[in-house]
Amino acid sequence: MTLCDVSPRDGLQNEPDRVEPAIRAALVNRLAAAGLPRVEAASFVRAEAVPQMAGAEDVVAGIERRGGTEYSGLALNERGYERLAAAGLDRVNFNLAATQSFNRRNGNRSLEEALAGAERVVERSTLPVTLTISVAFGCPFEGRVDPGVVARIAERFASRAEIVLADTIGVATPSQVRSLVGLTRARGAHFHNTRNTGYANALAAIDAGAALLDASCGGLGGCPYAPRATGNIATEDLVYLLHGEGFETGVDLDALIATSQWLEGILGRRLEGYVYRAGAPAGAA
Repeated sequence: MTLCDVSPRDGLQNEPDRVEPAIRAALVNRLAAAGLPRVEAASFVRAEAVPQMAGAEDVVAGIERRGGTEYSGLALNERGYERLAAAGLDRVNFNLAATQSFNRRNGNRSLEEALAGAERVVERSTLPVTLTISVAFGCPFEGRVDPGVVARIAERFASRAEIVLADTIGVATPSQVRSLVGLTRARGAHFHNTRNTGYANALAAIDAGAALLDASCGGLGGCPYAPRATGNIATEDLVYLLHGEGFETGVDLDALIATSQWLEGILGRRLEGYVYRAGAPAGAA
């Protein structure tokens, strides 16, 4: 089971105040030291669109590379890919939405334009590509999403990119997750815990064949363009669950808990996760 911690990007992009690049780089370094096999380090979007993600290149410059950790970044278009590749990250996470409305809000483009942009990045990328299909289960502007639409997008890129299905607004339930992961054969899934189904959905995704799960340290996260979307499932909560169910993650739970406690001090508020507050029982790490 491969875990990707997205807190430096998807987590911090929804904070009201911008966290400085040096602190974001320190978070990346802490996550890598905890044994995360993949960390989403930065977002290469326009600073005026998402001010919290400004200074992506500075974040990457502050990373202390560790063997065994793959460092990825988010891109929404070719310009973002070019910046990401020049910065020296290991993987590009290209994000597009399954609906017209969300593509317009998130990237100022139609679904067709987003698909064309993905084609161009996939064709030219010298890095491995993850294609994340956001609002795969439901859209805040269009409601329920046709699974057939998601399946056609996944099929179009499946031989050339790693496919991840994102429940961006946290509306999915386990039966829906099993069905869509099975239909698309997606390798990964990305869950928000808006309606407290995120952890059940993670297990359902694994049941359906997923081998990659995104999560965010402390349960940080949300989406600037998704009204009322709350945080991602918390990485330490997911690790505790997976270890208890007999899965190997290679992640140090105690180190994750310490990182969430550190983040709490940085942000000055209680985070959404539970395990970092409750602590891990003896032998659980």
